[in-house]
Amino acid sequence: MVKRSLFVLLFCLYAGGSQSLPTDSLPPLEAFKAGEWFQLRLHYGFLNASYASFTLTRDTLQGKPVYHAKGFGETTGFARWFFKVEDYYESYFDEVTGAPYRFIRNINEGGYTKDIEIDFDHQGQKAKVYDKKMQARNEYEIEPNVHDLVSCFYYLRNHYPKAGLKVNETFDINMFFDNENYVFKLKYLGKESVESKFGKVKCLKFRPMVQSGRVFNEQESLTLWVSDDQNRLPIRLQADILIGSIKADLENFKNLKYPFNIVVD
Repeated sequence: MVKRSLFVLLFCLYAGGSQSLPTDSLPPLEAFKAGEWFQLRLHYGFLNASYASFTLTRDTLQGKPVYHAKGFGETTGFARWFFKVEDYYESYFDEVTGAPYRFIRNINEGGYTKDIEIDFDHQGQKAKVYDKKMQARNEYEIEPNVHDLVSCFYYLRNHYPKAGLKVNETFDINMFFDNENYVFKLKYLGKESVESKFGKVKCLKFRPMVQSGRVFNEQESLTLWVSDDQNRLPIRLQADILIGSIKADLENFKNLKYPFNIVVD
């Protein structure tokens, strides 16, 4: 369950981290640009367990200009032999507000498969869910300013409070996943520099307040380090579990909108 849950978490690293703001009062999305790509490496001890990559392009959906974000995660090497994972996530979201219009989740995790497409009707506060595997269509009520797993990642990079953030302050965001509404929370733990393959990076440190039984067990502790610059890139994610810790580190990136800041001693 840890392996499967980590892949879900890699696509919602910022799940919970913004006050609920009316979308018509938000500034344009400015923390990223089309063409951005980056990759995270998940490892357990000396084993490279998997990789997750994120790509952002501009697109159109039903004639409307949107951002099109794609996330792909897979196990590699030795880990792939005993637990094969290939996860595809996509989100089409508004270029200004970040509100999602369509979400796609097509996963294969050790033989556990799902192929779901969700269309969001924000005005009618409905999510239209098409389960392609089961050939089933359903509608669900959604909360105001709701996000999917991927759109929340980009939304929070741009909109979570950047000034006056206090240590131990928490924030939340409404999310819709598969067929349920959730409220995710994030606690700010302060600033910390992290050693990465690129050098020492100044970071903001957060603690996702995970829902027991959904993503991680109560005994497992998650910590997230985000670059303390205008990019707000995930630098490290660490899950402390009963038998050690699992880390996801920034491995590669290109086409960032802003310079990637390295601490010079």
